[in-house]
Amino acid sequence: MQHCQLCPRGCGVNRLAGQRGYCGLDGGLHIAAITRHRGEEPVLSGPDGMCNVFFSHCNLQCVYCQNSQISRNNTELPGGPLDFNAALERIMRLLDTGIERLGFVSPTHMVPQMAALVEALWQRGRHPVIVYNSGGYESVATLRLLEGLVDVYLPDCKYMDAGLARACSGAADYPEKAAAALREMYRQMGRVVQLDEQGLIRRGLIVRHLVLPGQTANSVAVLRFLARELSPGLSLSLMAQYCPNASVRQHPQLGRRLLASEYQSVLAEMERLGFVAGFAQELASAENYWPDFSRDEPFDSEAGQALRSSSPKPPSQSGRLVTLESSTTKNT
Repeated sequence: MQHCQLCPRGCGVNRLAGQRGYCGLDGGLHIAAITRHRGEEPVLSGPDGMCNVFFSHCNLQCVYCQNSQISRNNTELPGGPLDFNAALERIMRLLDTGIERLGFVSPTHMVPQMAALVEALWQRGRHPVIVYNSGGYESVATLRLLEGLVDVYLPDCKYMDAGLARACSGAADYPEKAAAALREMYRQMGRVVQLDEQGLIRRGLIVRHLVLPGQTANSVAVLRFLARELSPGLSLSLMAQYCPNASVRQHPQLGRRLLASEYQSVLAEMERLGFVAGFAQELASAENYWPDFSRDEPFDSEAGQALRSSSPKPPSQSGRLVTLESSTTKNT
């Protein structure tokens, strides 16, 4: 981090000397929350949830972010960097409850700190499944450093529309950077996820896409990119949980919920392209995903997992889902 190039912003600042780039953070360990989370896809959360480490700030500044309490780069961080040993102890206490998956959320600008935590766990004989949960705006060079460290990539693929990426996330180059990053993740993990005997993920790639109101053309373009450039056989998580935060409630498009007709049109394209593995959300899931990071347990008020797996249903039925098949081998 002496000449920080961790993400596509390429700020080049010396974060170890206290300089701050786009993310607004120095080289310390800036964690907003370490918590049990039951709201991820069923193969991640399982019945007991997973341990998620939420880093502060982000290399994307999405105007509609549901984690805006901690993701805004102008947010003042109480107390400064977290003590490394205290963070490690909190993670180990959660792992001791039987949790076997450890997720790092918005880790792109904190990769060295994440790697240090994982290596410290390994030194203590702890080997949880490591999940890299990111916005998809990644440097291929950084991802290559993670090969062998990360077990599961859980990236967003937000945009294939540069104008929309600029307006919503301040990153007009998102489509090209995310495309390159997803190709690298796919190279590392292949198409088919590996599940254990309980149907929980051990290794693989699941790509998320949040459908935005008024932007079905962008969603269709994302699905077509994934099918054409990667594979319609990859695991997809199609999300309907969009709910406007305070920043966008007056926005002409982003200020409303997703319409059933909009989501149905994207689901229809998903089926037309032949996606057969993953998850789709019920439209009502927008009620279930509002964390409050001012509390010790930000997700206590969750209504539960809105992501459910089931057998495929005919196109005429709403809320249809696709199944994630178990595999013990990596298929590229």
